[in-house]
Amino acid sequence: MSLRNAFLSLMLMLGMTGSVWAGGAHQDFQLTNATGYTIDQVYVSPSSEESWESDVLGRDTLGDGEYVNIHFERDTTPCKWDLKVVYTDNEAVVWHDIDLCTVSAVTIHWDRSSGVSRATVE
Repeated sequence: MSLRNAFLSLMLMLGMTGSVWAGGAHQDFQLTNATGYTIDQVYVSPSSEESWESDVLGRDTLGDGEYVNIHFERDTTPCKWDLKVVYTDNEAVVWHDIDLCTVSAVTIHWDRSSGVSRATVE
């Protein structure tokens, strides 16, 4: 499945319509993979929730240097969200309490010297 198809699947999964696409939600953001590795799964869930939503990439992956636009329903209200990425080797990394009402882009990095994944926001 291509990233475009994954994105369209995500829109359908979130119940988006053409009018939502035009206006978008305040929580919409672009996720960029700058790790040097392929990301196999991406999850976003309100910080107040105990469980993760569905993998927003579906059956696709996010290669190094690629990005995906993640869109929410227009009436989505929480601002604080958790982000989980799972690499193709099944290693998972989680970031908590990202304020998606003020963030428009998240870039995932991996620091080879420390062996730590980090996220930068814009």
